[in-house]
Amino acid sequence: MKSAVLHAINAAYVYQEFEKPIPASDEVLIRVQHAALNHRDVWIQKGQYAGLVFPIICGSDGCGVVEAVGSDRNKHWIGKEVVVNPSLNWGDSERYQAKNYVILGLPNHGTFAEYVCVPARLVFEKPFHLSSAQAAAFPLAGLTGFRALFGRAKAKAGETVLVTGIGGGVALFAAQFAIAAGCKVYVTSSSEEKIEKAKKMGALGAVNYKEVDWHKKLAQESGGFDVIVDGAGGADFAKLIDLCKPGGRIVCYGATMGSWNAGVPAKVFWKQIDILGSTMGTDAEFEKMIGFIAEHKLVPTVAQIFSLSDCEMAARYMDEGKQFGKIVLEIPA
Repeated sequence: MKSAVLHAINAAYVYQEFEKPIPASDEVLIRVQHAALNHRDVWIQKGQYAGLVFPIICGSDGCGVVEAVGSDRNKHWIGKEVVVNPSLNWGDSERYQAKNYVILGLPNHGTFAEYVCVPARLVFEKPFHLSSAQAAAFPLAGLTGFRALFGRAKAKAGETVLVTGIGGGVALFAAQFAIAAGCKVYVTSSSEEKIEKAKKMGALGAVNYKEVDWHKKLAQESGGFDVIVDGAGGADFAKLIDLCKPGGRIVCYGATMGSWNAGVPAKVFWKQIDILGSTMGTDAEFEKMIGFIAEHKLVPTVAQIFSLSDCEMAARYMDEGKQFGKIVLEIPA
């Protein structure tokens, strides 16, 4: 089968033939139509991820048609167009993932290929209102945003929500979900173009975090936040503490700007602020997310579609960080 394969740290994605997988008894074989990139795929390429193995077919997101199954009990999936939950082996606790938890695409071969095998319990029928490319865009980033917003922060209609770094996949999904749930949503970005696009999506306000005292301007506009969803961390984390209302919740799913500066501890305990960590999500949360997307007819924002043969070009495009939305790979028929 044709695949985009990584052979070493800092190597390019190579478009090549690779052995077609055979489904185990609990698995289904999917003919992949579209896959989507995540920053994870670039970090693996740069060696900035734990548990590296080579050669590896990356890719955590995918949509395709089930062509074969490992046992007759799953034959009802054959011919159905499905999306894949990339959150493997979550475990029994809703609070945290199990020790053997992994994400599709490392160490298990992922979706940057014509075929992928996944456990049958982790496939779901594609929401009917979405194209294959759109459906491939939401699994990993959508699940991360969904758990952060609803599973961890318990955001509710009418609450004021800040999503930092709009433009990336998780931030966009968190904003879309919050808007659909009836929250009052604000965003930050370093790009005026991304800010304007977020407002067209339904964000009530936005600021450029490169501006001096951007958080003071945002506090004046919004009145403060019940929930903040942040994937940046870094020195500006202390400003998020200032932006929280009493009883507010800050959910952290990443740290692209490095280690936190949480500022004055008294602001955290006096305002009764919850600081919550969040990674991916449970199987039940993925199923709830599918239902939420279907109910609200949400459509993921696709920034660019590349051919699988141009996977390396797509990875460099992601690394530049200029996209607003998901980067998708089209898999040749």
